[in-house]
Amino acid sequence: MGSSPHIMPGKYKQLGLINWVIARLGARRQGVPDAHLLSTLARGAGLFRGWFHLYTRLMMFGSMSSYDQEVAILRLAHLRSCAYELEHHRIIGRKAGIDDELQARVIEGPDAAGLGARERAIITAVDAFVLNRRIDDTAWKGLAEFYSESQLLEFCLLAGFYDSLAATIESIGIESDFN
Repeated sequence: MGSSPHIMPGKYKQLGLINWVIARLGARRQGVPDAHLLSTLARGAGLFRGWFHLYTRLMMFGSMSSYDQEVAILRLAHLRSCAYELEHHRIIGRKAGIDDELQARVIEGPDAAGLGARERAIITAVDAFVLNRRIDDTAWKGLAEFYSESQLLEFCLLAGFYDSLAATIESIGIESDFN
């Protein structure tokens, strides 16, 4: 992020009760005083609740493992140069079983030594999604070795969600929760 925030995180009066509670619970879960992403997006009133519903559906109730989700999100955050996303998902990734060494490989890319076939397929598909705006046939076939049709759709929605989120974070100028 290269400039000051265009929209500042909101407080109770700007967020309203429901959005404020969601933002506070998110901050508590993340172990930070204020989850700037949530307290900023929550200024969007009902739009925030729709966004949050999709987020919880993908991340908490999806059929992809948290490990696979985090491999995809870490790679996407790196490709989009989104420090906020990368900072959070390094922590979440560790909880999902992705140690610092594997995180470095994910960031290095699909040709990194020591990646398994599954991680390589996920990274290749994310690269295609972000860099080409579509998953080509080769990357799709690689991913399809590990995922059902429903999971392939979920993968695309997850990648689209986090790609859009990275652009939103960078456009708004959301600052780190850890400073």
